[in-house]
Formats: sequence, C-alpha cells, structure tokens
Amino acid sequence: MAAGASVRSRRLLDRGRAWLGHHRTVARESLATLLRNWLTSTMTWLAIGIALALPAILYLILVNVGNVSGEWEGKPRITLYLEDNVSSVDGKAFAKEIEDRETVESTHYVSAEEALDEFKALSGFGEVVDSLDDNPLPAVIIVAPAVSEPARLKLIIAALEDENHVTSASMDLKWIERLYAIIGFGQRLVAALGAFLALGVLLIIGNTIRLAIENRRDEIEVVKLVGGTDAFVRRPFLYLGLWYGLGGAIIAWLLVQISLMFLAAPVQRLVQSYGNQFSISGLGVTESLVLWTGGSILGVLGALLAVSRHLHEIEPH
Repeated sequence: MAAGASVRSRRLLDRGRAWLGHHRTVARESLATLLRNWLTSTMTWLAIGIALALPAILYLILVNVGNVSGEWEGKPRITLYLEDNVSSVDGKAFAKEIEDRETVESTHYVSAEEALDEFKALSGFGEVVDSLDDNPLPAVIIVAPAVSEPARLKLIIAALEDENHVTSASMDLKWIERLYAIIGFGQRLVAALGAFLALGVLLIIGNTIRLAIENRRDEIEVVKLVGGTDAFVRRPFLYLGLWYGLGGAIIAWLLVQISLMFLAAPVQRLVQSYGNQFSISGLGVTESLVLWTGGSILGVLGALLAVSRHLHEIEPH
C-alpha cells in the first residue's frame, strides 16, 4: 500500500517537473522568437506602448494637479471675523483651541491693529485711515483646514460660524469646486480612455497572435495529429501574448518617463513664477508594477481570445 502511494507520488512529482520544464522551455523559445524578429516585434511593442502610455500620462497629470492644489499657497483658507469685545489674549487662546481640532491644519491670529497696519500698507490710504477715530477692522483668525473637499469645508465653516466669539466666516469655495469638478471629469476621462485603449491592446495582440497561428498551422496540425492537447498547443501563443504585453508596458513606462523629463523644466518655471516650489511626480514603484502587470495580463488575455477562437478551427486531416 505504501509502495503504491510512493509510486503515485513520484509520478505526480515527475509530471509536475515536466510541466514546469515545458513552461520554462516555451517561455524562453517564445521570447527568442520575438527577439529574432526584432523589427516586427518592436513595431508591435511600440503600438502597445503608446496605447498604454496615454492613460498613464493623463493619470500622472491628475496626480500632479492634485499635488499642486495641495502645495500651492492659494490653498483653502477660512477667515473668521471675531467680535469687537474679544481681547488679544482670548483671541489667541481661541485660535489655539481651533488649531487642536482634527479638521484644522493650522491657524494664525491677526489682531485688529495688525489688520489695520496691513491694510494701510497695501491699500495706500494710510492718511485716510489715520483720520478715522476708531479702528473699523475686527480681529481675525486665518484657518488652514486639513481637508479640501468642498462638502467637508462647508461643514467646517458652518461649525466655526456657530462659535461664540465669531461674527462670521468666509471663504471662496468656487475655485475649489471648479478644481474638483475638473479632477472628477479627468478621472472619468482617464477611466474611459484606459478602457478603450485596453480594448485596442487586446485587438492588437489578438491580431498578432492570429497571424502567428496561421504561420504555424502545419506545425499545429502535426502536433494535434500525434496527440498534442489544446493546452499544449495553446501554451506557446499565451507566452507570446505575455511577452508582447510586458514589452509594450515597458515601452509605455519609458515613454512616460521621457515625457516627464520633457515637461519638467517648463512646469517648474511656471510653478516658480507663483512663488512655489514643486516637482513633477512620476510613476512610483507601485504604479510601475501596476503598469507592467496590467500590460502582461492584457497580453495573455488577447492571446487567449485569439487562440480560443482560431485554434479549434485547425484540425489534422
């Protein structure tokens, strides 16, 4: 009994080794075939790379726009106008209390005297202001919220307006709402474009694999004639699709990096003109792995669709 189980185990182990060995052999031979026909392969890789690079570049544009909106000095600021009877000590303590909240990043207290001095310096009406009997400007607290979503900002403003020391709170939400609307539209555009181009990649690889099947029709008939299974016949074409997809994804990654290098200098000059420091963020490790893995999966799927459709039509006579 034990001897029979041992024999079965050895057979399963031998089959597993043979299966893995055949996969390694097919993978090497399919890659070698592509490299031998490097000109045709490069043309296909470039077509796939361009299709994958376009949504990747648009995705990076959205990411960098979001980073700019977060780093830009014009990011959301809430102005709290305090009551006239609030002293500087109470105003600073109130600002510190607000800063300790989770929804607030930082606060800056500006006394009525400081606000008046800043107005005189910026407006050019210093003599007119000096002629006034009283300071018409209230003390204010500049609040930098920790969030930037318009809906959450409205809730924060409403909560701050209900505070005892606050007469009113203001912030221009229009540009924030427009920015998020643009980003939301861009995300949908990237998703739709990515889906269409992924379909294009499937068609490119599927058509390429179909031509490879037609070129090897006689070989496939012979393999089937001697008892080769569909899985055995299908395997080389799946690896061809894998190498096409992976190679196209690597080309796409290179195209994205080249595009970022081309755009980095003018974007840097533009951002610096607004007095801010910013550098374009490219594809990180995670994004690169997603791109390469996605290209490989598309390659295998395209090959699988082509093989499933055309392989059953080839039978030995």
